[in-house]
Amino acid sequence: MTQPILIIQGGAGRGQKDLRRPARIRKKIVRALKSAYKLLLKTNALEAVTYAVQLLEDDPEFNAGTGSQLQADGKARLSASIMDGAKERFAAVINLERIKNPILVARALLNKKDRVLAGEGAFRFARKLGLKPTDPRTPQAIRRWKRHKEGGYDTVGACALDRFGNLASATSTGGRGFEFPGRVSDTGMPVANFADRKCAISATGIGEEIIDEGLAIKIATRVRDGASLQGAFRKTFKEVRARGRRIGAVGLDSRGNAAYAATTEVLLWGSQKGKEQKLF
Repeated sequence: MTQPILIIQGGAGRGQKDLRRPARIRKKIVRALKSAYKLLLKTNALEAVTYAVQLLEDDPEFNAGTGSQLQADGKARLSASIMDGAKERFAAVINLERIKNPILVARALLNKKDRVLAGEGAFRFARKLGLKPTDPRTPQAIRRWKRHKEGGYDTVGACALDRFGNLASATSTGGRGFEFPGRVSDTGMPVANFADRKCAISATGIGEEIIDEGLAIKIATRVRDGASLQGAFRKTFKEVRARGRRIGAVGLDSRGNAAYAATTEVLLWGSQKGKEQKLF
């Protein structure tokens, strides 16, 4: 049996004006780690990453689900994706409105013929699942939008390796904030959320730059070609840094090794393997 490991990232971005916020985020990541790791021990990687991201979506401090940033027209349009590394199968929802947990919709799509849905179609599918329409906007998000004040890039995500040796990844976001209505986030693409039999990766940062890099797939391809996960991260982020792009990512490989890198001032994440926790 493999020793399960879970890694959660709470977003990357600029240094925070609220100097107490990173400490608050780390505490929330610890709580999510504890709860999701217990589930990982009982079930599998897919269920653990879904639950971990759901917990972060439910917390208004993160830019995912409840409390997400708003687009230029004041609406919250959420995106999330999940990937089953064992089956190399991807599913996502893009620009989903009026549903606070897009990761639950993405998870349900993994077993469907049509596995990437957007906009109104994604909403109708969510309603068929029994999810109730909910306004994910919070008073704080609305005030931030009215002041045209950005809150960072705090896409959230999780990667897990379960006792069967299977990997999975999940990522969720409210977007960049103040973007043109309907802008498609990288979070709904494999370039930001990818898992196969070798590794799992969740990315955060400026979405267009993650797309330009083909980030998660590039890292995974290097691992498949024989690089270590840490080596693939180092080489990829050396290129990212040379191009002046603002990106962060976390990942796991099939041997239970974790890796992370960022060209942003902040990347908040934590991992748990057995009783050992790491927090950054």
